[in-house]
Amino acid sequence: MRDLKKASQNITHYDYMDTPIGSLLLAGCKNYLRFVGFPQAPKGLEAHTPRQPLDTWQQDSEMFTQAKHELTEYFAGTRTKFTVPIKLTGSGFQCAVWQALQDVPYGETCSYGDIAHAINNPKSSRAVGGANNANPIPVIVPCHRIIGADKSMTGFGGGIPTKEFLLDLEGRAAGTRLI
Repeated sequence: MRDLKKASQNITHYDYMDTPIGSLLLAGCKNYLRFVGFPQAPKGLEAHTPRQPLDTWQQDSEMFTQAKHELTEYFAGTRTKFTVPIKLTGSGFQCAVWQALQDVPYGETCSYGDIAHAINNPKSSRAVGGANNANPIPVIVPCHRIIGADKSMTGFGGGIPTKEFLLDLEGRAAGTRLI
């Protein structure tokens, strides 16, 4: 699961956004979006702790205007790339995986093995899965586009139904069927 304590050092503000997949927690600082979380536990995963802002963060409904606008367009099927400034903090390996995720085109999927090859570490499929799971900015950094080599739906922090929803949304907008 995404670790808020690691990301929180550079997060000062947060807000919520209602979307078709539920309320999203947006968090960051003056210059960057650093975290997108699912504050409600996904269906079937109620035992997991939902994402909540830390006590040191201040709620600010104005700070994430661009992110909210772009996410609204994405969920309407009219945005295929995000331009909101983001800042990813992680190990070198994680950052390489997260960059590779951003290179997976809208409306397409690939496997963990494909990402491992893309970062020139072909034996790291499992580690890619771990980095994918640690992605602090899901949807915008599209970890939902990564599926099993056998085309199966694999884990997603927002739950498999959310992953399927996002893939279906992108497939409809792109005129393809992703799953």
